[in-house]
Amino acid sequence: MHRHGAHLLDATSARFALWAPDARHVNVVLEGQAPFELTPQEDGWFAGTVPCTAGQHYRYQIDNDLTVADPASRYQPGGVTGPSAIVDTQAYHWQHPYPNRPWHTAVIQEVHVGVLGGYRGVGEQLERLAKLGITAIELMPLGQFPGNRNWGYDGVLPFAAQHSYGTPDELRALVDKAHGLGISVMVDVVYNHFGPDGNFLHEYAGAFFNEAKKTPWGAAIDFRQPAVREFFIQNALMWLQDYRIDGLRLDAVHAIDSPDFLKELAERIRNETQGDRQVWLVLENEHNQAFLLEEHFDAQWNDDGHNALHVLLTDETEGYYADYKDAPTQQLARCLSEGFVFQGQANRHGEPRGEPSGHLRPSAFVLFLQNHDQIGNRALGERLTRLAPPAALRAATGLLLLSPMIPLLFMGDEQGSRAPFLFFTDFHDELADAVREGRRGEFAHFAAFSNPETREKIPDPNALGTFQASNPAGQDVIAGWPGLYQQLLELRHRLIVPHLPGTLSLGCSVLADKAVSARWRLGNGQELRIDLNLGKHPVAVELPGPSMRLFDSGDTTHPDSSLAAHSCVVSLIPTASETP
Repeated sequence: MHRHGAHLLDATSARFALWAPDARHVNVVLEGQAPFELTPQEDGWFAGTVPCTAGQHYRYQIDNDLTVADPASRYQPGGVTGPSAIVDTQAYHWQHPYPNRPWHTAVIQEVHVGVLGGYRGVGEQLERLAKLGITAIELMPLGQFPGNRNWGYDGVLPFAAQHSYGTPDELRALVDKAHGLGISVMVDVVYNHFGPDGNFLHEYAGAFFNEAKKTPWGAAIDFRQPAVREFFIQNALMWLQDYRIDGLRLDAVHAIDSPDFLKELAERIRNETQGDRQVWLVLENEHNQAFLLEEHFDAQWNDDGHNALHVLLTDETEGYYADYKDAPTQQLARCLSEGFVFQGQANRHGEPRGEPSGHLRPSAFVLFLQNHDQIGNRALGERLTRLAPPAALRAATGLLLLSPMIPLLFMGDEQGSRAPFLFFTDFHDELADAVREGRRGEFAHFAAFSNPETREKIPDPNALGTFQASNPAGQDVIAGWPGLYQQLLELRHRLIVPHLPGTLSLGCSVLADKAVSARWRLGNGQELRIDLNLGKHPVAVELPGPSMRLFDSGDTTHPDSSLAAHSCVVSLIPTASETP
């Protein structure tokens, strides 16, 4: 199988390969030079060795007519519509080894590179995050998208790291700096669709798509095609090998509808990154397919856990929160005990969702109070710092950072930021109008935006101010929040993380409305217990003694026979042999 794109063979030549089954002729056009015709190969490929050097710009010319960027371009210095650049992937001199952190040690901070000022801007945050106790950052998608600002999920050239964030070597420098501080780096990759502007695959590789299957973004990507599967597998390996990325989060794999591809992807990654290297593979998957977590992938984002917690914290039940409006406390208890809430039960649309997950280890689930989706998909981008009582949010943070599940934070959480994170793009003309009106139309069925006047207040995704407002830095924060996170993460790393391997759930009971008590047997035999009350009134419960208490977010004077309102009590109960 050919390698997609242009790859230097030596200082004076590169191998070019393009899968273009609908084309008759394909030329490589290097700037300032005559076209070089690639040789037709089997199965729709065109390939050839071309004299060139690193840094040269090129395009593909299809049938002496259409001129396009390389779909596997490694760099687009002039943006998605400009020429591709030949990149020497071996030129960077790495200073630090891989952190090689085992998965159970992960404490992840999701960040948007553009909002934080590009690769260099993210690099400036690393020392602070390391001191706080963050062990990994997860970069929202980097694949080249139209314009200079975007969430990243409208990427059209997935091999090219977004030019407005910096150069490929500046991305490598960011990863290198993170590794020097012991921080692993993940990248969010989008293999379920391409963005609406700048993708020309339909013109010369129609077989890339299966027109018989539709997704929210149009025709589904056709993973039956070997060249298509190879395109995305090579992309995954590029991040892991050329940029020394430590892990991938696969966006919305429920839209891929090809579990055999996901298995092949994981197997190829494991086989080609063997040795002592730790590579993390994490899914976003609305189908809650537990079988993918049994051996192929390390974990899945647990939307069920977030959704139940969000309803308990805010009492909101519109949109997808409708699935959690009737029994959120019981659903949270099931999440803490078994992982998924939906394990085959019908959702609000009457469709069965999920598979049994109680046999999976707690670290197979990534728990979060919010992320880019859960904030940015709101009309006004409000964080929980504006939606939930501070004491209740503090209690939920205790659960997040001290449970055996893997915690995920969103940038600004640790500062108590009250700044919004809005949906933003950089489209123009008709597409910009369509995105703006489509965005406002999404919320027409929400009570707060049921009339056109209120919908007009939803920020325009294409306005520069929408992007600028999404930076979490600033003075609008909850006081004391960094200290809370530092305290909890110090406890996690010292007393919980070393004993997470072998952890088993001992169940979770409902104490009252909005109150639960969860227990786990850690790998060293100790019992971890978390009592959580997100309600407004104390709840009667016999708590473990003060000497076993790691954290109490409520009134420390309350009796051990009750759980204060809006509080979290975390206890570590020693084994029988440790008990005096």
